[in-house]
Amino acid sequence: MKFQTVKYDSFFTRLDFRSKLVAMLSITLLAFLWESPIAGGLLMFSVIAACILAGVRLNYLGTILKVMIPFYIFLILSMGFFNVEQIKLLTHKSELTNLLNLPQTWWLIGGAKMSLEGALYGLNIVFKTLTMILVIPLAIFTTDVNQMTVGMVRAKIPYKVVFIFSSTLRFVPLLLEEVQSIIESQRLRGLNFEKMGWIKRARVYAKVAVPLILNSLSKSQKIEVVLQAKGFSGSSNRTYLQESALTMADYLLMTSSIALFVIAIALYFGLGIGKFAWLIYT
Repeated sequence: MKFQTVKYDSFFTRLDFRSKLVAMLSITLLAFLWESPIAGGLLMFSVIAACILAGVRLNYLGTILKVMIPFYIFLILSMGFFNVEQIKLLTHKSELTNLLNLPQTWWLIGGAKMSLEGALYGLNIVFKTLTMILVIPLAIFTTDVNQMTVGMVRAKIPYKVVFIFSSTLRFVPLLLEEVQSIIESQRLRGLNFEKMGWIKRARVYAKVAVPLILNSLSKSQKIEVVLQAKGFSGSSNRTYLQESALTMADYLLMTSSIALFVIAIALYFGLGIGKFAWLIYT
C-alpha cells in the first residue's frame, strides 16, 4: 500500500536521491542504446540483482513479470513473424534463419514464417522494457519521499514539478486504500469475488471506479483549498526538515555511472559492442 517497500537498511537506502537519478538515467539510456539481446540481458539481470540486494520485495518483482508475460509473448511472436525488413537491415543478411513455419492450411496466417533473428530482437525489447521498469523502484523504493523531494530541489528541478511528483507518490497509496475499502464494503454486503468469473469481476471493478473518481476529486479540491490557504507559491526558497548531502559513495556512483555510459557509447560506435549482431553474427 505504499511505495517505500524496502524493509532494511542497505547501501542503496543510504545514497542521496541525486546520485540515484544519475544512475537511473544512465541505465535507461543504455537500455535504449543497446540492440543486442546479450548486452540487454546482462543489463536487465544486473538491475534485478541490484533490486534484490536493495531489498525490493520478490513478490513485487514476480507481479511485474506475471503482468507483463502476455505482452512479452505477443511482442516476441510479432517481431519474429512480421519484423523482417528491419532485421535484415540490422544483420546485413538477405535471408533470415527460419525458426518456425505455420501450416499452409491455417486460415489467414497459414504459411507464415518466424525468424530466429526476429525472435531475438523481440527478446531484446523485452529486456529493454524490464530494465526501464525495474530501475525505477530501485531508486524510488529505497528513498523516503521527503528525502526524495529535497534531493530533487537540490538538483535544481523546479519546485512545482517536485511538488506534483511527491504529491503523486503520497496520493496513489491513498487511492489504493480507497479501492480496498470499497471492495471490503462490497464483501460485507455479501459479494463473493472469489466465485466470480473474470468478466463479472471486471464489471464489479468498473463500478468501483465511479466512487473512486468522485472521492479523488473531493480530495483534490481539499488539497487545492489547503494550498491556497497556506499561500503556496511554488518557490523553492523555503526551509526543509530533512537535509540532502552528497557523500563519497554518491560521487563514486555518479562518476561510475557516467563513465560506464561514455565507455558504452565509445564501444558501441567504435567496436560494435551492443549492436544487434554482437556475439551472434561475426
